[in-house]
Amino acid sequence: MVSIIVNRTYLNVAKYPVGIESRVKDINLLLSIGRNDIRMVGILGVGGIGKTTIAKAIYNLIAHQFEVSCFLANVRETSKQESGLVQLQETLLSEILRDARISKVGNVDRGINVIKHRLCSKRVLLILDDVDQLVQLETLAGKCDWFGLGSRIIITTRDKSLLTNHQVDFTYQVKEMDHSEALQLFSWNAFKRDKPVDEYAELTERAVHYAGGLPLALMVVGSDLYGSDMIQWESALDKYKRIPNKNIQEILKISYDRLDDNEKDIFLDIACFFKGKHANYVIKILDKCGFFPDIGIQVLIDKSLITIEEYNNLGMHDLLQEMGREIVRQESPEEPGERSRLWFHEDVRHVLEENTMKRLRLFINRNALFSGGPNYLSNELRLLEWPEYPLQSLPSNFHGKRLVVLKMRNNLFKGLHDGFKNLQNLTIMDFSNCEFLTEVPDLSKMPNLEELTLDNCTNLVEVHHSVGFLDKLKVLRFVECSNLRSFPRSLKLRSLVVLMLEDCSGNFPEIECKMRTKKFLKLSTSLQNGSIQQLQHLKRLHLNDCSKLVKFSKNAEDDIQSMPSIVSTKESEVSSSAELSIINDGSSSMLDLSGSSFVSLPSCMGGFLGLRCLKLDDCKQLQEILVLPPKMEEGHLEDHLFGIIFPGNKIPDWFCHHKENSTSDLCEIDINEPPHLDGEIIGMALLLFKEYGDVNLDVHVPTKRGRSDDDDDDDDDGNLESNLLVPHQKRYPSTMSFTVSDLNLG
Repeated sequence: MVSIIVNRTYLNVAKYPVGIESRVKDINLLLSIGRNDIRMVGILGVGGIGKTTIAKAIYNLIAHQFEVSCFLANVRETSKQESGLVQLQETLLSEILRDARISKVGNVDRGINVIKHRLCSKRVLLILDDVDQLVQLETLAGKCDWFGLGSRIIITTRDKSLLTNHQVDFTYQVKEMDHSEALQLFSWNAFKRDKPVDEYAELTERAVHYAGGLPLALMVVGSDLYGSDMIQWESALDKYKRIPNKNIQEILKISYDRLDDNEKDIFLDIACFFKGKHANYVIKILDKCGFFPDIGIQVLIDKSLITIEEYNNLGMHDLLQEMGREIVRQESPEEPGERSRLWFHEDVRHVLEENTMKRLRLFINRNALFSGGPNYLSNELRLLEWPEYPLQSLPSNFHGKRLVVLKMRNNLFKGLHDGFKNLQNLTIMDFSNCEFLTEVPDLSKMPNLEELTLDNCTNLVEVHHSVGFLDKLKVLRFVECSNLRSFPRSLKLRSLVVLMLEDCSGNFPEIECKMRTKKFLKLSTSLQNGSIQQLQHLKRLHLNDCSKLVKFSKNAEDDIQSMPSIVSTKESEVSSSAELSIINDGSSSMLDLSGSSFVSLPSCMGGFLGLRCLKLDDCKQLQEILVLPPKMEEGHLEDHLFGIIFPGNKIPDWFCHHKENSTSDLCEIDINEPPHLDGEIIGMALLLFKEYGDVNLDVHVPTKRGRSDDDDDDDDDGNLESNLLVPHQKRYPSTMSFTVSDLNLG
């Protein structure tokens, strides 16, 4: 064992090993060195994240616990050379066996046999650093049984698919540095101390933000700025915004260079336009560009170039985004019109004025304002997003046959006739906040339309009946179109998922077709005389101010459930049993009547046979509930501080404080706070069983310090009082319950 320790080479880890220890500790848990199994562990992450540094630190920490060990560096670069794989095999054998004669293998196949034969009985620590091809793993560590019991093989890579295909046991995803770690590492490189010089604090924050938690960038930028004055710092940081640091770009670009042309196009489109966008939206556009995005995006994820973040949005490190944009800029540094993609508003303005982008596929304008509009738009466009478009129509030579997404919010259009006749590939159209728009024309020549949004079009009067027959339409939104008078009388939209009609007027449509995938329906409208039928796939229904809605109907043919499982009339001020009966077919499991103006909840509630949950939050006028649904299990009465009459003749078991009073008009009960709660009570419920008469309740709850916040200085009672008057009902015994919310006991 002594000779093993002497022969082992100690690897240089990092000059400033900030954040290394915690990551090594995490990987050690995956390695479980004390177990006598054989396992492979991958260390995965984007270039410059510190994979090699971490692997070196692990090697130094645990190599002495193995019979033999080898850190095989630069696998990717070495394998590119002539007979590179053979060279790697020979290096591995030489490091482990210490015998030059045995280490000479001559070819890959013989090398595999020698590795298997010589190492199958040895407890080996093998680290393969910077692997980028499956063949490298197959020739250096093909299977676990190539090595003896207790062996550990660690693989660092940027490509998750390699680890998956090689059936690696565990994978550790290296995370970016948090702000504290990043600030410390940058400071060591920029100031040779663990925190910034005071007068450079603001500039340091800019630099750390630019590096985005990537150790490589923190070290490179910090070292570049070391010894510079504040003016030079300002200049360098401004330069990084337009021209990224070459030393950082070269490392990051390695992963990009391994992509095929199709994957490169997808990466560059995401870097220039789609970072932060929903994956399905991006896939829809890129698919129409012929880029095969379903598989392409997965490749980018596997190679650590993009991530899928919350809500299925596409994520990308800021420096990777800059790298992608720099690749595009280098296509033609001096002439923007010769580049494949534009995002900087000055470049876009120049190209539009010169009409030089004949093959433009994607156009997104988010912030730039133009005094005049374009004379020309490319007919290769798949995406056109131009809020505050400065003209009243699109150029006459634009036919848009390839257009997939059209977003023209806040524009000057009065109608959608010219330029909107043959958009057969269009799937998304958004003309929200177009105050001059008066009508939606015939859209029957848009058979692939999936989303139609016209929110806050205050002068919109007419919507063509063809909108009701768009077979692929999934989202239909008309919100705050206050002058809408003519709306399709019938909606036969089999693919509809979301329907929102809020604050609109006119005739309510007959929703009468089988909507196979419908999930959400929100109506807040004074549309007249409508009915909704065949809602068997609806999950949520929100009805706000729908007093003119006539009926919901079941499917007469097969009697499939027509009402959704969740129905909400929140803020609609439902106040009558007639309005409730419209939405009752006995199938809904949750009904939200919050904010309604009931004084007495009608007896028709007993007919909601399937109802499990009833919400009556903020029903400030509610005083009595005559009947409850027979299967109700849960009720909500938040923001209600008044007594309410409930039907019933039994005190629930969960009331732990009981008191009977049959001889006096006065009944008092004191509830002392349990010591273990330590002032954590936030509310209480009181229940009263009575047969007749008015009841006054005085509730006394001692506070934590013996008095409430509202006590006057001369009041030594120290109790919170609530005086509640409950009107009597002589017809039957009843119970009363109320909750005091946000009760401060301390």
